[in-house]
Amino acid sequence: MNDLPFTLDQLRILRAIAIEGSFKQAAKTLYLSQPALSLQIQNLEKHLNTPLFERHKKRIKLTDSGQLLLRYGNRILALCEETYRAISDLQNLQGGTLIVGASQTTGTYLMPRLIGLFRQRYPQINVQLQVHSTRRIAWAVANGQIDSAIIGGEVPYELQGILKTRPYAEDELALILPKSHPLSKFEKIRKEDLYSLKFITLNSNSTIRRVIDTVLHQNGIDSSRFKVEMELNSIESIKNAVQSGLGSAFVSVSAITKELELGLIYWAKIENITIKRVLYIVENPNRYKSKASKSFFDF
Repeated sequence: MNDLPFTLDQLRILRAIAIEGSFKQAAKTLYLSQPALSLQIQNLEKHLNTPLFERHKKRIKLTDSGQLLLRYGNRILALCEETYRAISDLQNLQGGTLIVGASQTTGTYLMPRLIGLFRQRYPQINVQLQVHSTRRIAWAVANGQIDSAIIGGEVPYELQGILKTRPYAEDELALILPKSHPLSKFEKIRKEDLYSLKFITLNSNSTIRRVIDTVLHQNGIDSSRFKVEMELNSIESIKNAVQSGLGSAFVSVSAITKELELGLIYWAKIENITIKRVLYIVENPNRYKSKASKSFFDF
């Protein structure tokens, strides 16, 4: 077959639609007009002589042909990206580009400091950071879109036989209280005191919320007994709510460094309990590993 019935741009478009769940959002992500994107898909379906999407009023769904093309398309695009990085390594042994990923809390509070220190030692290496949910980051590592990542949650079950994980560090969870809270006068509080506190948490469908609840359960703390006053959608909004005296919360210690230094909140220690979770480095052993990536994780 001399001419392929698809282009790399069409495969990128197909991948974007599958990730975003709509033509409109995919067009926005790729900086294309929606008519231009739709035309590319129409041409692709015409050349393949098969529909790729089942179109409904409010949602779209890949057909069997669409899922098959997406699976192979991801592999093709990942191989192209690997090829580019391998050539870059060969041409510029002292530099290169590193694409690292991280789950939300790790990417927001820990990774910028690590990248800053790394750039001081290796200023010639360009570092790109992608921050998403653990699931999305794991898939990006599997597809070769990200070199390696640091996550705090579990790798999706369907990727556990593909990705390699290794412990990187321990991340302690802190119980934070308003400075004016009566319990802030005590050096340590009892575990039973937790069930009388008013809590501020992330939304119940948040991956970070599920990770925190699991770690608390492993330490004998039943988060289902907490009096949850409000659910918010970010760690920053939770910290602000605690500072304003609206309740208490469990957050990563790495997320409250500045607030502790400025004395804006109180870190309440719990008797006989230190609550920690393990952060993991995630890699795909079957993908090309650039010199920049090796340098970063050796560092």
